[in-house]
Amino acid sequence: MYYLSASILSADFSNLSDQIRKAEDAGVNWIHIDVMDGHFVPNITMGPFIVETCRRITSLPLDVHLMIEKPENHIQSFISAGANWVSIHIEDNPNVHRTLQLIHSLGSKAGIVLNPGTPAQSVEAVIPFVDLVLVMTVNPGFSGQSFIPQILGKISTIKNMLEKHNPEAILQVDGGINPQNISAVAEAGANCFVAATAIFKHPQGIAEGVNSLRTQIQKKMRLSPQAQERG
Repeated sequence: MYYLSASILSADFSNLSDQIRKAEDAGVNWIHIDVMDGHFVPNITMGPFIVETCRRITSLPLDVHLMIEKPENHIQSFISAGANWVSIHIEDNPNVHRTLQLIHSLGSKAGIVLNPGTPAQSVEAVIPFVDLVLVMTVNPGFSGQSFIPQILGKISTIKNMLEKHNPEAILQVDGGINPQNISAVAEAGANCFVAATAIFKHPQGIAEGVNSLRTQIQKKMRLSPQAQERG
């Protein structure tokens, strides 16, 4: 099973409802919402109001990635607005275990996130307590950046950790995901793919953007040894 999460960071906000509905009609599984405060990362984006707006537009799970300082102060607002998944960073978060507990206590799934320069081992202690691990393959803050291929090894390392400590957790990757690299990301062990530009800025439209990503994932699955064994 794999998931495609459409990041609205690259959507046309003047027509957000239509953009999300087109992505949903094309077959995405989740809507990804990047929240930035201008401190943790050098950009300011969306708050709980956008999550609430997306909740009115779609019934798809809302996948909220908090790139903010002191996320524990804002968890309740995002979950009350409709977030189904809330992911927080391991970096600069001394109370990460407590914050993960808070997310669960408020009825949402909890994720932990690593920046490109953060070693895989930094999340090993909290892997048993999460529903999702998000590996960033760009430096967070802006849409449209190029995928960092050197992160593939880290994805594989975290996949091995999950198989050992929490095999039910989802391994998500975000940053420069496109039809040219999504197969390699899946090969490394990811089963949830966040895409922004590849979906919302595709020259042939949103539906074709989603289809081009799905085609590559499905091709990878048909060629994998596991798929051949099942087949």
